[in-house]
Amino acid sequence: MTLDDWLERIERLHHRTIDLSLDRVRTVAGRLGIGFDCPVLIVGGTNGKGSTCAMLESILRAAGYRVGLYTSPHLLRFNERARIAGAVVGDEALTEQFEAVESGRGDTSLTYFEFTTLAILRLFKAARLDAAVLEVGLGGRFDATNIVDADCAIVTSVDLDHMDYLGPTREHIGFEKAHIYRRGRPAICTDPQPPQRLLEVARDLGADLWRFGHDFNYQGDRQQWSYGGRSIRRAGLPYPALRGAKQLLNAAGVLAALEALGQRLPVSQQAVRQGLLSVELAGRFQVLPGRPTLILDVAHNPHAAAVLAANLDSMGFFPRTLAVLGMLRDKDAAGVIDKVAGRIDHWYLGSTNGPRGLSAQALADILRSRRPDAAAEAFDEVGAAFAAAHRAAGADDRIIAFGSFMTVADVMRAQRRLRADSQ
Repeated sequence: MTLDDWLERIERLHHRTIDLSLDRVRTVAGRLGIGFDCPVLIVGGTNGKGSTCAMLESILRAAGYRVGLYTSPHLLRFNERARIAGAVVGDEALTEQFEAVESGRGDTSLTYFEFTTLAILRLFKAARLDAAVLEVGLGGRFDATNIVDADCAIVTSVDLDHMDYLGPTREHIGFEKAHIYRRGRPAICTDPQPPQRLLEVARDLGADLWRFGHDFNYQGDRQQWSYGGRSIRRAGLPYPALRGAKQLLNAAGVLAALEALGQRLPVSQQAVRQGLLSVELAGRFQVLPGRPTLILDVAHNPHAAAVLAANLDSMGFFPRTLAVLGMLRDKDAAGVIDKVAGRIDHWYLGSTNGPRGLSAQALADILRSRRPDAAAEAFDEVGAAFAAAHRAAGADDRIIAFGSFMTVADVMRAQRRLRADSQ
C-alpha cells in the first residue's frame, strides 16, 4: 500500500473523527513499546504552537542535537508532520510504521490522529534522537500526544477555539491544556494572563510552573532583544526570522524551556542566535516574494485574527488589501471577520471541502451580517478565489490569504499553478 492508500484507510477506521480519550491509544502504545530515552518537549496552546515548535527545533539543531519534530496538521503533504534532523520523513518510513501500528492495534479502533501519532512516536523511538518536540493536536488532557510523559511542557496561549470539545470559556480550555504538565517537571506558561484553572491544575499536579512575567520575561528595541529567566539572561538576541507581533513572546517561552532543561540540553548563545535567525514555518504570517505582496496565515479563530490584524498594521502603506478567506463551519467566522474587516478593501471568499467545510455563500452571508457594505465575491473553490484576487490586484497591493490550513494550502497550490503558467 502507498502512503495515500494508508491515509485513506486510516480515515475510515474509527466511527468518529475526534474521540477524546487516552484509553485506546495507551493500550496500543503499550503493545508497541513506545517510549523515549531522550528529553521530550510537548507544546500545547490555542495559538503559537507551531512557531514555538519551529523555534525549539531550530535552536536545538543549531546546538548540534538530532531532533525529531512532530506537528499537525500539514499543509500540502502528510509527511510534513514528521521531521528528523531537519528532514521530512519519507513515504516508506511512514508506511512501515503504519504497518506496525495496524499489526499492534488488534481489534482496538483508533482515530486518524491517534493512529498516525502512534506511528510517528514509534518512528521517533527508533531514530536515536537527542531530543523530541511534540505539538499537541487538540486540547491536551485527552490528546494522543499526552501519552508521553514529557520532560518539559509549554502552554503558549489559551483562547476560545474547539469549544465543542474543550468547553465554552477560557477557564474550561485552560483546564484541558494544563494537563500536559507533569509532577516535578518544568511547566512553561507563555500566556500573559493565564486562566485560574490552568494555575490550579499546575499546582495540584505539583508541576514546576514557569509563568511569563513572573519567572521569565523579555525586553526589546528595534534592533535586538533580551531574555531574562530564573537564573539566565541572554542579551543581544536577533529577532526571530518568523514575522509577527507575538513571536518574541513565543521565543521567550522557548528560551524558558531551554533554561529549564539546561542540564540535559545545554544550548550556547550562538546556537540561540543561529536558531532564531534560521527558523522557518510556512503559513504563519508568511510574506512571499513578488508583486503584489502575498501573505499566508492559517489564522482561524478570533485570537489569531487579532494578531493577524496587528501584523497587517505594522507592514506600512498599501493602496489596497484584498482578502482571500476560506473557513471551516465549526469555527467562529464572524469573530474572525470582526477582527480584520477594517483592513480589507475587497473580499474573495472560497468554499472549503470535506465534512467540516463551509460554503463560500454561507461565508458571504456571515460577512454581510457583520459588514453589510463589504465588497465581496464568492467562489466554489479557494483556488478560484485567489486567482480572481490576483487578477484584480495591482502591483503595489497586497493579498492576505487566511482562515484555515486548508485555505493556505489551496492558495499555495494555486500560486504554483500561476507561476507555472507564466513561465
